[in-house]
Amino acid sequence: PEDTVTSSFASFISAARAEHLSQTVRQRSKRMILDSLGVGLVGSTTRVFDIALRYCRLYSSVAVSSVYGKPGVKLSPTLAAFTNGVATHSMDFDDTWHPATHPSGAVLPALLAASQMLPQNTKPSGLDFLLAFNVGLEVQGRLMHFSTEAHDIPKRFHPPSVVGTLGSAAATAKLLSLSSAQCCHALGIAASLAGAPMANAATQAKPLHVGNATRLGLEAALLAARGMEASPLILDDIPGCSGFSAFYSVYQPKPLPAPGQQDHQFLLEKQDIAFKRFPAHLGMHWVVDAALSVRNLFVNYAGSFSPALIRSILLKIPVSKYINRPFPSSEHQARHSFQFNACAALLDGEVGLGSFSESSIQRQELRELLGKVVVEHPEDNVANFDKMYGEVALLLHTGDVLTGKCDTFYGHWRKPLSKESLLKKFRSNASHVLPEEKVEAIIALVDNLEDLSDSSQL
Repeated sequence: PEDTVTSSFASFISAARAEHLSQTVRQRSKRMILDSLGVGLVGSTTRVFDIALRYCRLYSSVAVSSVYGKPGVKLSPTLAAFTNGVATHSMDFDDTWHPATHPSGAVLPALLAASQMLPQNTKPSGLDFLLAFNVGLEVQGRLMHFSTEAHDIPKRFHPPSVVGTLGSAAATAKLLSLSSAQCCHALGIAASLAGAPMANAATQAKPLHVGNATRLGLEAALLAARGMEASPLILDDIPGCSGFSAFYSVYQPKPLPAPGQQDHQFLLEKQDIAFKRFPAHLGMHWVVDAALSVRNLFVNYAGSFSPALIRSILLKIPVSKYINRPFPSSEHQARHSFQFNACAALLDGEVGLGSFSESSIQRQELRELLGKVVVEHPEDNVANFDKMYGEVALLLHTGDVLTGKCDTFYGHWRKPLSKESLLKKFRSNASHVLPEEKVEAIIALVDNLEDLSDSSQL
């Protein structure tokens, strides 16, 4: 059918051209690619990545696609995408957008795998790669804007497992130069492969959500390329027959304007991405900055940080059950605990990779601080990454109260990381598995991605 929401998305994917990408969009998306590569590389050192990789190596297949952090190891394109997606989200260190999702990890591994899969004489250029990446971002962002429910911290399903799967399908369809009809079917197939419940947050299963999104989106595009068909109305709101609306209680889809038209502007042009400074759920970044602020006040007050002077620690945070964890017992629970991240920041003056080791989590002094935490949920502190704040108050035995508050942390889309900070993060992450010369080579490749003749070199 013509003039439907689904057909408008399919037409957009097929019709998008490199000249439709502004300089702002190009630069912002290249920053996302670089950050996601670094996060994936350091993520390849985790236990959950190792489990995923050992699982994938059970299968004998055409092994042509590379695996993060494992020189010489190659898998089939879909399994490489899956494994690299798991790596990207293994530490919850990957970028975040608003409405809430992790856009890069769901798209980049699929494009990297597909680039290596294609025959030598049909390799996409770096510019082709950049365009496909942005198509995948745009589809995710537009889908998230179809429901007011998506603007809040999720409760039912993990967004990248839903919009990320369709974003991966769209990006791969673009890289493979599928027709508009095939793009439509790729979206429909991807919708049948999407979804993961929030109950698996703060467990080793959560990184599978991003791994599956990028893998299954790639599979959807490959199936569509081979003639598989799906509903041509998958994104439309059809009463009595849910398509994509099955994921949202409120769903109001709108056609996607054609690229280049006056009424179309890439969402990345309007809103930047949040890059994380430490490997934890995005909500943690507010309480950590607030905790560091009040810690400085405490040191000025007492001369040093002395937990014995603290009677209680008051956290004012939004209501979100899966990140309200008073006594986390594993690294994944700790990455999703307001209480842990506030106390780790207070105790150590920072939060980093080492903060989530078992020895760090089980420290007696940290457990004692956790026992002093009291949580409040002010009505004006809503569970929304664009509106929430974090506040940490120390109630001292002297009766004095010291307070730190953060409504926009450094790295938020309203307060983006500088180029220097982003490069520092990438170099730190990538250096865990790559020598310095290769780390610098990746930086140069991404910075000049438009000039790359063969994107599989990435």
